[in-house]
Amino acid sequence: FRPDICHQELLALIDSPLNKSGNLQVYIKTNKNVLIEVNPAIRIPRTFKRFSGLIVQLLHKMKIKAGTTSTTLMKVIKNPFSQHLPPGTRVYGMSCEGTLYSPNGLANAIIPTDPSSDHPPVCFVIGAMAAGHITVEDHPYIEKMISVSEYPLSGAAAISRILCGIENHWGIV
Repeated sequence: FRPDICHQELLALIDSPLNKSGNLQVYIKTNKNVLIEVNPAIRIPRTFKRFSGLIVQLLHKMKIKAGTTSTTLMKVIKNPFSQHLPPGTRVYGMSCEGTLYSPNGLANAIIPTDPSSDHPPVCFVIGAMAAGHITVEDHPYIEKMISVSEYPLSGAAAISRILCGIENHWGIV
């Protein structure tokens, strides 16, 4: 886990049309097993220095609230991660060694055709490390490892490809 990579990934996730349409929930798990829930309405600081300060504040106070309202923007929550997923959630891990899909092919294969359908939600576990990849041994709730490129990608690039495929699939512009 590298905080600078996590920052890039969060910017890609929170700024996405998928998040702005209300169809995304983000969690962060640190090397020290601290689990963080991120409110989709948060504005991630653009500079890494400010983001670092936000995370330090979060780890001291256990939550970050919006300045003008009582809305909690980030909070530390109890492990295990799997208890926060709705029943039936399909969990996929991202790795360049996983089954290869194009972004649109991935969306067609595993994402329900309608975001408001009764199908169980889908969860992607994406690493924030400079080298290596996530494993099923570290995340036993992962049912399958997948890839969105035949080349190793940064986490932010992989996230952008996944988001684009889902947004195209659901017609989110």
